[in-house]
Parts: sequence; structure tokens; C-alpha cells
Amino acid sequence: MSAHSRKSREFTGRHMLFIILGFFGVVIAVNLTMVTLANTSWTGLVVENTYVASQQFNRKAEEGRAQAALGWTGNLTIARSEVRYSLSDATGKPVPLHGVKILFRHPGYEAEDKPVTLVLASAQEFAARAVPKDGVWTIEVDADAGLAEPYRDVRRIMISQGALQ
Repeated sequence: MSAHSRKSREFTGRHMLFIILGFFGVVIAVNLTMVTLANTSWTGLVVENTYVASQQFNRKAEEGRAQAALGWTGNLTIARSEVRYSLSDATGKPVPLHGVKILFRHPGYEAEDKPVTLVLASAQEFAARAVPKDGVWTIEVDADAGLAEPYRDVRRIMISQGALQ
């Protein structure tokens, strides 16, 4: 036998420890990555009963098309801890409103949802001094314009430093 012959390596408990630590390290890293991606990309769309929501879809879509045919535009401003909303028709003239309710929906936590009733502040503009904390919100505006159903304006907004971005 030569002096340069190779000595075979043994598989020890230390090798097994490194394999197990490496395996679980990869699993934990992948889980943390998936949690981070889920928290930053989830739209927050939640319904209590998906079957009922699917049955109402066509009716709501038709209502949306009828509302879009009016050509009305909702004007939303959020600044200095105040929410203001008005509605204008296709020619830019103000639409007379009888009341406005806004629901601020937090995309991730239903407990953060905040309903706000606006009051008449000036000619055809409704306002309230209630702005939710900074972040991304879905707002649902129900404006009573004397139609059979309230005018519905749903938007995804960003509030930063108490103002609409």
C-alpha cells in the first residue's frame, strides 16, 4: 500500500446534524418568504358566502352598467383630517345629494373597517372630520341622489400623512 492512499471518511453525527439544520433552515426561509409575499399582495377581497355572492354578480354588474351610463363622477378629497365628497354629472354640474355614507374597508383586517356618515358642508358637498389611519383602504361610497338605489362609488385609495395620495 502506498503512503498516499486515501483514508475513507465516515458519516458521523455531526454530518447528520448539518443536514437536518440545513433542511429546516431552507423550510423556514421559504415559509417566511411566502408569508411576506402573501401579506404584501393580498387584495383583501372577502365575502361571507361565495355562493350567494356569485348569484348576485349579474344583478350587480347590470346595476354598475346602468350607473356608468349616467356619466357621473364622484369627487373625493381627504386632507387635514377631513373627508369631502361631491358628485357631478357628465357636463360637470353638481348632482344634488340628500346624504352620503362612506365605509373605509381595510384590506387585511375587518376589525379596522370604519363607517363614516358625511353631513352637508356647502352647496352639494358633504364632509366629515373622520379619516382612518395611514395605509391602503378600499372605500365604498353610497350617495343618495334620489335614484331607486344609492349611487355607489368604490375605490382603492392610499392615505399618507392624513391625506389622499
